[in-house]
Amino acid sequence: MHNTEENWPNGAMDGLKVVDLSRVLGGPYCTQILADHGAEVIKVEPPQGDETRDMGPPFHEGDSSYFIGINRNKRSIGLDLSNIEGRSTLLRLLEDADVLLENFKTGTMEKWGIGYEDTISKLFPNLIYCRISGFGSDGPLGGLPGYDGVIQAMAGWMSVNGGSDKDPTRLGLAAVDMGTGLYTCVAILMALFERQGSRKGQFIDMTLFDCAVALMHPHIPNFYYSEGKIPDIYGNQHANVAPYDKFTTKTVEVFIAALNNPAFRRLCTELGQPDLANDPRFKTNPDRVANISELSDKLSSLMVDIDGEDLCQRLMLNGIAAGPVYNTAQVVEHPHTSHRDMSVKLDWYQGSGIPIKFSRTPGSIRSTPPRFSEHGREILAQHGFNEDEIDSLAKNHVLVEERKKL
Repeated sequence: MHNTEENWPNGAMDGLKVVDLSRVLGGPYCTQILADHGAEVIKVEPPQGDETRDMGPPFHEGDSSYFIGINRNKRSIGLDLSNIEGRSTLLRLLEDADVLLENFKTGTMEKWGIGYEDTISKLFPNLIYCRISGFGSDGPLGGLPGYDGVIQAMAGWMSVNGGSDKDPTRLGLAAVDMGTGLYTCVAILMALFERQGSRKGQFIDMTLFDCAVALMHPHIPNFYYSEGKIPDIYGNQHANVAPYDKFTTKTVEVFIAALNNPAFRRLCTELGQPDLANDPRFKTNPDRVANISELSDKLSSLMVDIDGEDLCQRLMLNGIAAGPVYNTAQVVEHPHTSHRDMSVKLDWYQGSGIPIKFSRTPGSIRSTPPRFSEHGREILAQHGFNEDEIDSLAKNHVLVEERKKL
């Protein structure tokens, strides 16, 4: 990081340079977070481009909404790294970089002669090199491919997620990929912090599998401390807390989380049944968890003729977390979403806002997601390539300016 001024005009990460070779979701999500807070992110794409550009519909001018949602505030260059000139060009980009992120199949960078141990760490000892893979490079699953849904299955997520039919179900979000992106962002920031003292870079080994296992809470702790009882599918309910569930009211479906005994007593009072809190089956949280089916049936019967929106408002004002089940349009159009700047526009771009709110160094959305290799020549010129060299790289298809779709 090279910015030493007290004023960080573009955010807390202003002055950080990231060369991002990653595609799809986990890596790009991580680097978008850094970019939102001021980091310079150079997105190096293969000749065919980041495959998420094609993951649609919907599309905007040829790029999918999937790609658009995780690639703002970045510049793009298409480079053929299978070509020795492409790899030499990449090394030029790394000369003043702080972070290199990639998610190639393990062994790819080593095959190209630009692996961390043999090459990168020697050429750039201060560089933070981060790799994201499905399972890592060694071990029983080392080197094997992994995508979000597959990891959800193999890390146990699907075994605890589903409806009343007990059918293991994938979460409707790419939570493994995005969780890995968040963990990776934290890891990079930790390595940068450590570098302030050691003046040394290091290699970060991130895997979808590790992150998914780490996020299996409370199911793995429950397994360890219940004499090996295998966690079940709980639907909308919670394995450790009750009531924590979705209910159908006269008007809308609602979710209610009364996490302790006082909250449960207040809930019963709001539902016109204060004595229910003294029922021996429901008096304490362990009682309620043990009798969760009876509790759910009783609460459902009390809510079926109630206005759900009104109930949620009354419960929230009484200190009980409760809310209607909204669809995507309702979330985007909700006044609180606007109030929190979580729905944003820039030129043609629309997306979710920045959830991290700093008092002195706020993030910002400064540029729309890039077209493929939109900034290729600009990036090369920035790194000392003259016009003839750039033309030569383009002529030799090292600098790729038009996607070569597979």
